[in-house]
This record gives sequence, structure tokens and C-alpha cells, in this order.
Amino acid sequence: MMFDMHALMADLARGRSVFHSEADFQHALAWELHRQYPDASVRLEKPMPVSGGVAHVDLLVQLGSATLAVELKYKTRKLTVEAAGEPYSLRNHSAQDVSRYDFAKDIGRLEDIIAAYPDAHGYAMFLTNEAAYWSKATAADTVDAAFRMHEGRVLSAELAWGSRASAGTMRTREKPIRLRASYKLEWRTFSTLAAGGGSTFRYLAVPVLRGD
Repeated sequence: MMFDMHALMADLARGRSVFHSEADFQHALAWELHRQYPDASVRLEKPMPVSGGVAHVDLLVQLGSATLAVELKYKTRKLTVEAAGEPYSLRNHSAQDVSRYDFAKDIGRLEDIIAAYPDAHGYAMFLTNEAAYWSKATAADTVDAAFRMHEGRVLSAELAWGSRASAGTMRTREKPIRLRASYKLEWRTFSTLAAGGGSTFRYLAVPVLRGD
């Protein structure tokens, strides 16, 4: 069966419009999947053998012969807000260039998984209230230009750091990312909490394809 991630996110937003952390988002999405598919097995941080090693999946759902593997990211800018009577104090995540690299790497990891498991589907998720992620850069030669994830961007083929990227930026992330398929990025609104900067959350739900 196919999982409709946009419908799941819409249902999730009706109950939880904001999350304290990435782990909070991960658990909330897992619970929503369990609620909608009570017969499914829902696992967090599940190791899956793939060609060349083991991939640890943020969220794995198995229902009959169908498998859904989800990698997710939750990156925030500073925001203090109350939602449904609960206070939230979100931290400011810096190193956006590194986060962009990691998201592209998530897509590549999911490609490895669905290549190894014929009945598997994959989604790379990214939820944020930082507009810099969905907005196009004013300069074309940023060190993370290959990994930019603004609205309408297509990620494909080999993605590598620009020549001016520092060793500190690339630390543990030196290798280029090679994608088998092409992915056009389309952002959707998740929730809007209040007026002011950082009050709108948008997300990517990228269906990962079985490339060549």
C-alpha cells in the first residue's frame, strides 16, 4: 500500500502545530502513523542491512508486505510561543549548510534502502520555521550551492561542496553525495502559530525513487 505523507502531516498539524525537538517530532509522527494504521509495526531508529553496510532509519513502518522508511529533520530558528496551552522555547539551529548536506544524504540513504528492499517506499522529511531553507540564495556561489533546497530546486546526480568550503564545515561530511534519481523540492505549509518571524512552519516530504 502507499502512504500519503501529506495527509499524515495535515492530520498531525491539527493535533500538534509545533514540536520541542526533532525527537518530539519523530515520536509524534510515529504515533500518528500508529493511530492511522493500527495494524502496522512502527519502529524508531531501526537498523537495516543494505549494500555496503547498515542504514539506521529514523522511522520504519511495516504493514503487510509494504515497508515505509522515513528520514526526518527538524531545524528551527529561535521562537518562544504557546500552542494549545503549552509553552515552547525553540532554539536557533545554526550551520544551515551542514543541515542541507545532511538532508541530501538522507535522500541517498533512502535510495540505498529501497534498492535493497523491493517492497519499500521512502520519504525524506524536513520541517522548519527558518525561511532561509525554502528561499533562494541571493548569491549563486555559496559553498553549499549544490545542496540548496529552496522551492523548485532539483537535487540530482553528484552533489559536492564548493571549493571555498572550510575543513571545519566539511568535517565528517567530506564525501560528495551521489543520487540515483532527480528530486524537485516542493514546500508545503505545516502550521502558522502567530504573527512575526519564525511563526510559520513549512515542510518537505520528498518521495524517494528507485533510480538506476
